[in-house]
Order: sequence, then C-alpha cells, then structure tokens
Amino acid sequence: MNKRELRKIYLEKRTTLEPEEVKEKSLQIAERFFETFDLKKINYLHSFLPIERFNEIDTRLIFHRVWFEFANVETAVPRINFEKDVIESLNFTPVTELVLNAWMIHEPADNELFVCEKFDLILVPMLAYDREGNRVGYGKGYYDKFLKNCRAGCLKVGLSYYPPEEKIEDLNEFDVKLDYCLTPDETFKF
Repeated sequence: MNKRELRKIYLEKRTTLEPEEVKEKSLQIAERFFETFDLKKINYLHSFLPIERFNEIDTRLIFHRVWFEFANVETAVPRINFEKDVIESLNFTPVTELVLNAWMIHEPADNELFVCEKFDLILVPMLAYDREGNRVGYGKGYYDKFLKNCRAGCLKVGLSYYPPEEKIEDLNEFDVKLDYCLTPDETFKF
C-alpha cells in the first residue's frame, strides 16, 4: 500500500480506540521500552509528546519513569519552528511548563534548545511502518528532516499499537528508516 492509503487506514483505526485501550497499550509499550533499552548507556533522549486527539501513544509514561529512575538521562521534546519549517528540540523536565502550539500540540514554553547531534535515542511518532523499518508519518516530512541531522549512532525507535505492514510502496530518498519499533506485544529490530 502507499503512504496516503496507510495514513487513512491507521488514522481511522486509532479513532476507534477507547481511552482505556490507549492507556493500557501505552503502558505495555512503556514497559517494553524499559525492557529493551539499557538507559544507563543513554545520556540524551528525545521523544514526541502525544497528540491526544489522534490517540497517540502516551510517552509521558516513559518520561516520568526516566526522570525518577535514570537521573543520568536528559530529555527533550520537539517544537515545530514554522518559520524555518523544521523540528527544534527543547529541554523537557518534570517542571517544564507546556503550552499549545497552532496545531494544538503541547510544547515547552521556554526556549532551552538541544542540538540534535547529542541524542542517543529518539522516540519517533508514526501512523504505520513496514517490515524493513520504513515509517509513515502525518505527511509533512518534519521527522525525516530531523532524523537526517542526528548523529550516526542515534537509535530511531518507532512506537505503534499495531504490527508492521508488509511493504510501503512509495518510499523516497528523504525517508529515514527506524532501527526499532515497539508495540504492546512485540519488539521489531530492523
């Protein structure tokens, strides 16, 4: 299937999830994250914050545990710089104040920027992915641009409620592959 078809299918699938399902599956994915990765080896973690109206995986569960169990890890979240049409990374701590941007997505109110070359692991939002680690996002290309600028050893980890598709047909040169994808039931390594 192509990206457009997959976007439509997976956005519809997500709308059918009840709040309790989102909570339960997000917790399972968070547990899998901590089972899969040794955070003693991670210094800088970047993750998206969930867009609740799209029933995205609740990454706050991961942030809270990182903050209280892995003091060595500094955390950051994205902000879209609409003027430059890029993702910026902002420091994110337990006391960071959040505001809603133009797309009704939470982002830090302050401007403490991280350079993306620092990140050891990035949790990547997506709608679908295939068995090769190719992902389908919302179609703006922000994360592909962002991931291209990260250092070579940075782990790119997708989070999904669903298993992979067999193949995404319309890949292009700008697409950046994932290294892993975590679901409630499985860990996929690409």
